[in-house]
Amino acid sequence: MTTATATALNAILPTRRLADQYSLEMTAKDTASLAEAAPLIAPGTRISVTFLPGEEPDARIAAAAMVRRLGFVPVPHISARRLGSSAELEAYLEALIAQAQVNEVFVVAGDPPTPLGPFEDALAVIRSGLLARYGIGHVGISGYPEGHPEIGHDKLRKAMLDKQAELHAQSIDYAIMTQFGFDPQPVLHWLAQIRADGVHGQVRVGVPGPTSIKTLLRFATRCGVGASASVLKKYGISVTRLLGTAGPDRFVNALANGLQPDLHGDVALHFYPFGGLTRTAQWVAEFAQTARGATR
Repeated sequence: MTTATATALNAILPTRRLADQYSLEMTAKDTASLAEAAPLIAPGTRISVTFLPGEEPDARIAAAAMVRRLGFVPVPHISARRLGSSAELEAYLEALIAQAQVNEVFVVAGDPPTPLGPFEDALAVIRSGLLARYGIGHVGISGYPEGHPEIGHDKLRKAMLDKQAELHAQSIDYAIMTQFGFDPQPVLHWLAQIRADGVHGQVRVGVPGPTSIKTLLRFATRCGVGASASVLKKYGISVTRLLGTAGPDRFVNALANGLQPDLHGDVALHFYPFGGLTRTAQWVAEFAQTARGATR
């Protein structure tokens, strides 16, 4: 093997590792799209089912059950502040386990400024002990590489460490799922920072699936993600192409090539399809095939 070949292979291998580990996100309304996309998705893939306002719990439970029937791993979201009572959470967990054999969930504080019930945030749900009581063995928690528009850095840092400590005390495994971004550099910096703080769990870095640039910007603005012209350029988007579409190729490749396991720890990808589940699954399948073929 020549030095040039070895250098090229070392650049490709991190991309292949990321391509072999990914998760997807869907809403309860995406069941038809999931059925269409299923042949493109690797068996056993984790698929998150979001907790959107205005949806009935039965719709989310049915979506999780379909995820399981199709051979994937359902990861329903739990929005702490949208729960009216502990009994509501218990009923939700019971139904998810009975109908979808759920043993993983993702817990987030949620949008309401005032909790509808006893749970102020994700940590309150974890500390309740209900997840462990119902046999949940893996919990996803949120991460914000570019910060949160309403929560300061120190508070975010403490919340992550507190959740890790509580989950460890209950012998529950966990992973961190991040908001999506356009620029890999803040992600790499944040990963190094949380590892230095003592956060050890796997991080699933949020990646926007291929979609229109207007859609990307709309979600970025809503989520508080930086979307300056320079960041868009790094993502491969020209400001003069705002009516076009974009895929995450540059972002994923740059992230993969910047990752250092000793510094950044265990990292995977989590795709936000933004209503284009089949298109995202197709992109991931083609990207993974290209990465695998390049290492043969």
